[in-house]
Amino acid sequence: MLTPELIRKIRQIEIHTRHLVNDSFAGEYHAVFKGRGMEFDEVRPYTPGDDVRAIDWNVTARSGEPYVKRYVEERELTVMLLVDASASGDFGSVNWFKREMAAELTAVLAFAATTNNDKVGLLIFTDQIELYIPPRKGRKHVLRLIRDLLTFQPQGRGTDIRLALEMVNHALKRRSILFLVSDFLADVEDYGRLLGVTNRRHDLVAVDLNDPLEQEFAGVGLVALEDAETGALTWIDTRSHAWQTAFRQRSEQMRQAKRDAFNRARVDRISVTTATDYVTALTQFFQKRARRR
Repeated sequence: MLTPELIRKIRQIEIHTRHLVNDSFAGEYHAVFKGRGMEFDEVRPYTPGDDVRAIDWNVTARSGEPYVKRYVEERELTVMLLVDASASGDFGSVNWFKREMAAELTAVLAFAATTNNDKVGLLIFTDQIELYIPPRKGRKHVLRLIRDLLTFQPQGRGTDIRLALEMVNHALKRRSILFLVSDFLADVEDYGRLLGVTNRRHDLVAVDLNDPLEQEFAGVGLVALEDAETGALTWIDTRSHAWQTAFRQRSEQMRQAKRDAFNRARVDRISVTTATDYVTALTQFFQKRARRR
């Protein structure tokens, strides 16, 4: 139900993200994500400096004057947002919950796409497919996606990235741009191979959500930690040197496993954290893509 509070939240996100898109990201998005090729538009009279290879000899012969073919970029693209709604998204120790950051960040990507007249779709997943909205165009459609990202109550609590990739590979027949938004707190062995398969069929970009407490935990004494996805409760002594060492090692192993999986699949990664603004990370991604082109 669209409560006044929810309407205000959606409006705030729209104003903020459209401002970012109009000021920064629309042009960068257009430059980085090209269309599928060039299509014929029209013929026009030859002017000095035109490439002679573009001359349309049939029209030239009929008219007695030189004419050239004009081509335009076949611009329309399909963007699919794959958003992890598992229970670990309801965590954040600094400025954001990961779920809130995911909603606003994907809103920026959605508005950048629709500003360039591209289609945008949404897949919300946990350990099951929760919601699939086929790609469409327009502002109203993007506002619906934002509403669903803010209000959707998933049935599952776990994470199955492989299932989400399989779903989108089956649903999208044409090459598309996929933004996979997750904290990737799952076994890399389960989804790693499918990253490469999906990236060969589409243009896959991983948006990796992180929180500082997942990397460094202060020694504050005895603490009860609950696994958000399984509900398992564990008591730990955070002042224990052995536990602190094991925690840091485990965190680094998981980060390295993710990086290795993305590198093997040649998947670009945007790393964002709840402690900072996502704008810098998005800007660096677009700049990196532009340099590579």
